[in-house]
Amino acid sequence: MTIRVLLADDQTLVREAFAMLVESARDMEVVGQAATGREAVRLARDGRADLVVMDIRMPDLDGIEATRLIAADEDLAGVKVLVLTTYDTDEYIVEALRAGASGFLVKDTRPAELLDAIRTVAAGDALLSPGPTARLIARFLRSPAGPVAGGGPECLSEREREVLALVGGGLNNTEIGQTLGLSPLTAKTHVSRIMGKLGARDRAQLVVVAYESGVVTPGNG
Repeated sequence: MTIRVLLADDQTLVREAFAMLVESARDMEVVGQAATGREAVRLARDGRADLVVMDIRMPDLDGIEATRLIAADEDLAGVKVLVLTTYDTDEYIVEALRAGASGFLVKDTRPAELLDAIRTVAAGDALLSPGPTARLIARFLRSPAGPVAGGGPECLSEREREVLALVGGGLNNTEIGQTLGLSPLTAKTHVSRIMGKLGARDRAQLVVVAYESGVVTPGNG
């Protein structure tokens, strides 16, 4: 199945370079290019994109607010956002995830890694650059903001809280299964059930909830 990608960046040369890279992949196609956040939201609605590669700093409407509008639009429920930026800072990582982004990469990522990231996020998994993730954890402990999702971990069973903690630690379904003695399918079922209970869009939001609720801390994550 072809992944339909929308590119949002205010630099024309950057967009064109990304477009050439995406079009070089047999399983992807570029369905639009946006120079502003507002244009990204409009094209996401009009272009039937599966995934938006979203820059943070853009004129008219920044990438975080554009991500928030896309995530809040019921008609765009299936559209994923992969934030790609040169600004590798705690504030942007936290705000991008809270806004509804499913992944975060910095622009010095190698081309093959970007394509793999698009595939990962389009498949419904969360993706975070390893470097920023460590700082993200520390920041959540100082953050007063409440969880992004609808419920809280108190509604989860003991096993589900264990799974949530492992998701927060960055483990995939296979790794969760190995840790808890479950099959990958059973681990995936637990993750899906947790997302439903917490009202989370995807695994990235589960990471947010895990840290903001204290289920995961730097000492146990």
